[in-house]
Amino acid sequence: MLIVGEKINATRRQVAKLVREHDAAALVDLARSQEQAGAGYIDVNVGTGSGSRTDEIADMRWAATTVAAAVTSPLCIDSADPEVLRAGLEAGNGRPPMINSAKAEDENLEQVLSLARGFDTTLVALVMDESGISPTVDGRLKACEKIVDACRRHDVPLDRVYFDPLVLPVSADVGQGLVTLATISEIKRRYPESKTIMGLSNVSYGLPARQRLNSAFLHMAVHAGLDAAIANPMNEELMAAVKTAEVLVGRDRHCRRYVKAFRVPAREVGA
Repeated sequence: MLIVGEKINATRRQVAKLVREHDAAALVDLARSQEQAGAGYIDVNVGTGSGSRTDEIADMRWAATTVAAAVTSPLCIDSADPEVLRAGLEAGNGRPPMINSAKAEDENLEQVLSLARGFDTTLVALVMDESGISPTVDGRLKACEKIVDACRRHDVPLDRVYFDPLVLPVSADVGQGLVTLATISEIKRRYPESKTIMGLSNVSYGLPARQRLNSAFLHMAVHAGLDAAIANPMNEELMAAVKTAEVLVGRDRHCRRYVKAFRVPAREVGA
């Protein structure tokens, strides 16, 4: 299962501070620690919520250049602004990047798909449109259909697209976990060549013992067809849940990754 390391996100106060100060050492430390923990991509989001668009473009160019020089993992360039995305893609390290994200809104979709085609990227596609996130499975699948049609017009292969079903907190609507799981299953049924991804921790927002909910939901989502998660790879409980989920749905051939991760060394058994 693919993990996109989520830690370099300027919506977090400490990350916003290092972006404003262009603290390269702290940024590199965040990137390397996620790569060493098993992240397949490193997400880079520099949107601090302050400053101008020009500032954000410059910050993205700096951050993407800095991270790309420090890690071997490809980058996931994360912004709602196509020009900020472009700045990050241009500063990449030559390894195939990921764009996070597109949505089923005409202007945004056309611009982002043009970037995906031009830079030969994979793409996170949010199943939402101009009206926002639908509370129903059918509403989210309509957004999916629009994105799929646009991908075909732009010659962006669906096997390069990761649909994000957009899990909402169950603390606000206890039915939203089931809506997300049903959306994943239906995406995989309708578009089997495509992939699915989600920001896992959203499901538990506002509740105690969040990691318990996150881990349980991950197992359910992997069974439904989840291929990737935007998450913290340094969270040991989460990464353990990834390995157990992959065993239980038959993705870990001969349970090799599971055994490698959890086998007790012989010297400890005899201690």
